[in-house]
Amino acid sequence: MSENTEVREEVKASSRLWLGGADCMITTLNNIMTGGGLTFFFVTYLGMDVTYSATCWLLFGLWNAFNDPLFGYISDRTNTKLGRRRPYIRYGSIAVAMIFILSWQTWTKNSSNMAMFIQMFASLFLFDMLYTAIATSLYVMPFEMAVTNKVRGRIMVTKAIFGLVALSVPLVLLGMIESILAGSLANFQMLMTAIGLVAGAVIFTSTFFYKENDYAKQEEQYPFFKSLATCFTNKSFLVFESISFSITYIQTALMMGLSYYFTAFGINMMFCYIAMFVGILAGMYIWMKPGARWGLKKSVVYMCLAFGGGLLVMMLLGRYQIAGIIGFLGSGLGFAGGMYVIPLMNGDVIDYDEHVSGLRREGMYAGVNSFICKPAISIANALFPAMLLWFGYDSRLNIASQSAAAKNGILVSWLLVSVVLLFVCALIIWKFYPLDGEQWTKTKQELAARHEAKQAAYEAEVLAKRDSK
Repeated sequence: MSENTEVREEVKASSRLWLGGADCMITTLNNIMTGGGLTFFFVTYLGMDVTYSATCWLLFGLWNAFNDPLFGYISDRTNTKLGRRRPYIRYGSIAVAMIFILSWQTWTKNSSNMAMFIQMFASLFLFDMLYTAIATSLYVMPFEMAVTNKVRGRIMVTKAIFGLVALSVPLVLLGMIESILAGSLANFQMLMTAIGLVAGAVIFTSTFFYKENDYAKQEEQYPFFKSLATCFTNKSFLVFESISFSITYIQTALMMGLSYYFTAFGINMMFCYIAMFVGILAGMYIWMKPGARWGLKKSVVYMCLAFGGGLLVMMLLGRYQIAGIIGFLGSGLGFAGGMYVIPLMNGDVIDYDEHVSGLRREGMYAGVNSFICKPAISIANALFPAMLLWFGYDSRLNIASQSAAAKNGILVSWLLVSVVLLFVCALIIWKFYPLDGEQWTKTKQELAARHEAKQAAYEAEVLAKRDSK
């Protein structure tokens, strides 16, 4: 059965573009902050002890255990004229831009480790609180705007195209951060200020170009603990979390090791990035066209195998340029999957919950997803430098001056965990993911029709109230 035979959905191009732009900007800020930029700035540039940095990230992970599900629950129950999600996006954009800009100021240069720790933790704490409110709202917006994967896919394609900017800017910046800081701290801070201001402006403006389903904000929601518990009784959600956690860890870990890899082995960064973007373009075609025939389940499994295989080649032979190119090509296929098929898979998981409960609970699911996945960011930031020390990495030396054993250790520390996670995810999804096949397609059609009826009933009720005044 074709998804668009019974229910017609449409989302304006302007809505897709502005939503994609806003998502791009908040992701860019987060990738710079948590993808290794803040750790490099405080540990390598300011000289904070790596133990303090690891402690900061682990404490930060504990904060996320409380922050994300709570916000998801609150946003599901928010009822304003702007909707459930847009108020957090519009007004959070101003604050998140300011926190991002202030995070790179050197108030603690030549200060104690404790002083640097306090600044780093405060930056992470405040940034993540605002990031959670904005990114969670943007992340679930496509699931409110449409039900069918055909229309959601159009939104995801737009987000993925903008996602290339969110990926490329941090990749280039983090790959060159050592040389930029060595050249001029003031120029680096000006660059961060410009990025923060542009991001804030785009996110704020975007909220005038898309809207949510109005009926959902009036629906009665579960109490907090029941809402939380029912997420963990959804088998499809638990299986989905295996790949969601892994992709979060891998994206963070890969960005963290870029500067180390290129500098240690003298690998040409441009060739690798070209291979990665070729992989992204090829991946978008593969996951959209053949992937539509395979279904989401098979597409995610194939993505894990391609991504993991490329990283395995680079881990074993990454000192050679050709192996680096293969690894970055596989990474491109994986990043494309992360931008396209993984969000669609999450949408199906939320749709299944509505099929069972009768409620739209995107916010709670997004919050619990963050609760599970954000520790992966902290683990990656703590584990990579710790593993480097196991291989004899000397933080007093620059990267190029490390011993041969330490340089080989960079490859293992950087890639081993990611390779294992991807192959394990392929097995878990193949064996246990249930939302696949004709029956699931029929269920989604029924949900789309239900949404259409609810929105029509809400609009009729609003019109009747207006006429009675």
